[in-house]
Amino acid sequence: MRTSKSVRGFIPDWTWNILIMLWAFPFVAQPMVIPTSSMHNTLLTGDHLLVDKLAYSPHNSIDGHLLPYVDVKRGDIIVFRHPAKLADNLVKRVIGVPGDRIRLENRQLWLNGHMSNEPYVIHIRPEYDQYRDNFPDGGPVYADTPQMYEREVAMLRDDVVNGELVVPPGDYFAMGDNRDNSEDSRYWGLVPRENIIGKPTIILWSYDAPTKDLEDYTTHHFVDLVEHFFTRTRWDRTLRLIQGYPLQ
Repeated sequence: MRTSKSVRGFIPDWTWNILIMLWAFPFVAQPMVIPTSSMHNTLLTGDHLLVDKLAYSPHNSIDGHLLPYVDVKRGDIIVFRHPAKLADNLVKRVIGVPGDRIRLENRQLWLNGHMSNEPYVIHIRPEYDQYRDNFPDGGPVYADTPQMYEREVAMLRDDVVNGELVVPPGDYFAMGDNRDNSEDSRYWGLVPRENIIGKPTIILWSYDAPTKDLEDYTTHHFVDLVEHFFTRTRWDRTLRLIQGYPLQ
């Protein structure tokens, strides 16, 4: 009799707990996949991440004073809504916070008047590009959409002082670690604070697949998984923690 009562109590208790977890999970964490190479070699195409949505305090929120949130810092890797295409989520590294002065000189980052060390950056293209390599000099250049171009033009018009970008209040400047192959703040402007969703914390699984498969999850992708799951899974990246860099 006791066993029967225990079972009857156990089932609804755990059913309720599971329902709560399923409801709460989207508010505290979010899975996502890296579909492009813009963050190589820190994050690879095919890395499946878990995003901590409670990492940063919501802008001007009451619970921001009650829970252990932190401020967005230089060097953090963040997930955010694309400023010009809000349906798209991007992953980039924060290079500048409000008040920072930023410029690139021959691909080298200068931050607040001094040369910065960026050990995570890679360069894959030998050809020289005036705007890309010496930002903000040489712009604007046309991006993928008129909205992106308009944001770029506005940033270069309103926020460049004496050859440096000065990050205004409430905004952040973000770039990819694969600096030559990243469509980032140089091309679509600053990231508003309210667009920041959270920060990636761990690589749950990494699979070597092309961008087109990861963006659309094509039939080819599922067939490929069946045939090559064990050989194309990057086992050494499983459960690898994702950490920022104290950029000074």
